[in-house]
Amino acid sequence: MLAEIDIINFAIIEHLHLKFHRGFNVLTGETGAGKSIIIDAVGTLLGGRAQSEFMRAGAEQTRVEGVFVLPKEVRGEVFAILDELGMEHEDEQIIVAREFNREGRNVCRINGRAVTLNVLQRIGEQLIDIHGQSEHISLLRVRTHIDFLDRFGILWEQRARVAELVRALRQAREEIKTLVMDEREKARRVDRLTYVVDEVGQANLKASEEETLKQERELLGNAELRANLADHAHRLLYGAGEDDKGALDLLNGAAQALTGLEKYDAAIKNLREQMDGAIAQADDLSRELARYRDSIDHNPKRLAQVDERMDLIFRLKRKYGDSIEEILKFAGDAAAELATITRSEERMTELKKKESELLKEIGALAAELSRARKSACEKLAREIENQLKDLGMDKAKFGVALERAADAEGVEENGKRVAVDTTGIDRVEFLVSPNPGEPLKPLAKIASGGETSRLMLAMKSVLAVADNTPTLIFDEIDQGIGGRTGGIVGMKLWALTPTAQKRDDNPEHQVLVITHLPQIAAYGDSHLKIHKEIVGERTITKVGELNDAQRVDEIANMLGTATATTRKNAEELLAETKSQKEKVKSKK
Repeated sequence: MLAEIDIINFAIIEHLHLKFHRGFNVLTGETGAGKSIIIDAVGTLLGGRAQSEFMRAGAEQTRVEGVFVLPKEVRGEVFAILDELGMEHEDEQIIVAREFNREGRNVCRINGRAVTLNVLQRIGEQLIDIHGQSEHISLLRVRTHIDFLDRFGILWEQRARVAELVRALRQAREEIKTLVMDEREKARRVDRLTYVVDEVGQANLKASEEETLKQERELLGNAELRANLADHAHRLLYGAGEDDKGALDLLNGAAQALTGLEKYDAAIKNLREQMDGAIAQADDLSRELARYRDSIDHNPKRLAQVDERMDLIFRLKRKYGDSIEEILKFAGDAAAELATITRSEERMTELKKKESELLKEIGALAAELSRARKSACEKLAREIENQLKDLGMDKAKFGVALERAADAEGVEENGKRVAVDTTGIDRVEFLVSPNPGEPLKPLAKIASGGETSRLMLAMKSVLAVADNTPTLIFDEIDQGIGGRTGGIVGMKLWALTPTAQKRDDNPEHQVLVITHLPQIAAYGDSHLKIHKEIVGERTITKVGELNDAQRVDEIANMLGTATATTRKNAEELLAETKSQKEKVKSKK
């Protein structure tokens, strides 16, 4: 619901901050006070055209911001849109803002983040219906009619079964489309895939092979240098000949000296033993160096083989991936696609059979759903026409058109092929004839004004259980009706709200109404009075919520000039209205 709205520099509104009740909110005031301007501001907030005439004279920027508390029925749709954009959201609330200036800059924000106008409009469609500005009336969007009808007729589960099969049909047809390619293109593709599979297969690659080859290449390429270094180290330890003593000779000389010294000083025994150990380690090291030197393989042939293998891997990486793992995956995918293509005729036969079976099953379920919709249409028409009679439109007629579209690839019905989608075979549109003698016409083409608002109210009253839009705004609903009908309208408007609902599982509807009729205003859970003031030389709009005493005065003024008699009549009207509401609540 619309919990709060903040309007700055919009038409004659300098700054207005309003809080709304979750139930039935009534807005009253003299003509020209700015009631419809508030509705215009809400429409702009929802993505309506940001017209230059909406900017307050002398202001550089106009801003409208609304805080919406989301009932459970619309959270899924709203959060799905926000999730598409990667936007964070709270469980129950979003903040929507719109601002524009004289230079043409137009910014839309949701939860503080800038979004496109299209996104704002998509969000707005989920939040509010404004009856008086057709672009925001969900019931005038033909694409929603089938949803309303199916929710009203409790047909959603039947429709879901059809949708599941239609999605399976689409998947099968998409695969068929993939298989039905040009034979020449198919042959070229087979040749290419076969080449890839053969080339990678013949290479007989192993996952860790490249690193092993690099290490072997390093050893083979430096064989001579490694042998020279090992030999040099060996010579330094053993010596190059009789006259060229090595480190071992020097260590042995030092050991002899320590042995002689030990005869005179037994305390150096430990040093002599350390020297013996060092000589033994040096001797072992010298022998290992010799073995390492002698084991070095000067193998140019193997080096050439390693280079050739690494070159092969390099060429495969250039074509199929950055690593051996990616090359093998590429070849695996190619093999899988090749298998699919080579068995395409067999698969095509399977898919064609599946397509035929699905079309038959969908046709039967869709026909059953269509028959159920026909019954729901008749019931819906009767109930809406009864509501219209209560609202002073005795001669108005309502109908629902169920049509089909020809489609050669659709399901069979009475020897013809008709289009089918996830909603079934029906194309649903609401029709209305407001005046006697006129044929039923599409709802979207009916006249505007109070007649439209009353028609929408009748439909909302019947379709309340099928309509998830949380906030309903009615402007000009009292045009052309009198006090008696006004009381009925007021009761029906209030009956849409949570305070009047008899079932807790019904969608919540907050209602905002602009009215001149006291009989409607008396049903409000919250009564806001709109008036103009002149501050300095400027006219500004002000709004205040009325207490009980102020409300009596306002209702009295709406009945005529405020006198003791009209005040008494106002008190009686409010008391009667309260009594009627209590009767409804007691039946919950």
